[in-house]
Amino acid sequence: MLKLDEIQKRLLREVADLHEVPEGAYNIRSNSRSAGRQSTAHIEITPKTDVSGLDIRILPGTKNESVHIPVVMTESGLKELVYNDFHIGADSDVVIVAGCGIDNCGPKDSEHDGIHRFFVGRNARVRYVEKHYGSGSGEGKRILNPGTEVYQEEGSSVEMEMVQIKGVDDTVRTTRAELAAGAKLVVRERLMTHGRQNAISTYVVSLNGEGASADVVSRSVARDDSFQKFDAKIIGNAACHGHTECDSIIMDRGRILAVPGLEANDVDAALVHEAAIGKIAGDQIVKLMTLGLTEAEAEEQIINGFLR
Repeated sequence: MLKLDEIQKRLLREVADLHEVPEGAYNIRSNSRSAGRQSTAHIEITPKTDVSGLDIRILPGTKNESVHIPVVMTESGLKELVYNDFHIGADSDVVIVAGCGIDNCGPKDSEHDGIHRFFVGRNARVRYVEKHYGSGSGEGKRILNPGTEVYQEEGSSVEMEMVQIKGVDDTVRTTRAELAAGAKLVVRERLMTHGRQNAISTYVVSLNGEGASADVVSRSVARDDSFQKFDAKIIGNAACHGHTECDSIIMDRGRILAVPGLEANDVDAALVHEAAIGKIAGDQIVKLMTLGLTEAEAEEQIINGFLR
């Protein structure tokens, strides 16, 4: 493994909760190079030969194993596009931890664009965690554009935790999913923007088989002069259940646009959407201030609890 400096180690802790080399399969990418890679008996990680990226193959029946594929960038002006394909065998149960951290202390923009495709076998279960984080004192932006595609076979289950709390200047997050009969998708997005940051999240979920279900929920906070757009569409092509929800706190001069969408193409498609945008209630702040907190501390407590 390449030796990582303290900034790179800090980024790994932020995006993947890694304090040391993880157990199980992993690939750590640093400044467009592999800093370390390990496969296991049941999980094989190989580099692609035609484009930058990885093929991750998880054997059928693999249980209680994990894959870590974090990315860290500390070079100003670096831009990369990476393609990672996950082939998850039938009846497996695994955790996949991704995420990207950018520390930009220079004058040029740094950008990581990642395309992740998940091919989830029959009755397989996947928990996917993707965290994005930015830091650095430079004038160059920290840009992250993740694209996610999910293809679920019958009876499979995917739970996705998508988190961006700090430091990313611009992001376009696009997620598309197609679910067969009995498949289940759960998405929990947590997002905070500040300064003049922009964040666009788009979800398009097609429920193609009988008994398929999706629950897509976003919680976000827009501070200062930042802008957010949440665009979620669930398409019911069979007897299915779909729910999408956007719950946002707006502060200062922030702007939020919520665009929930439903398309029913079957008489037994049951689809629901919800959207709520509002400021922090004054009585919540007053209550916490009576306990000895300042107004700023009270706001932070409320936001932290909201995004938990």
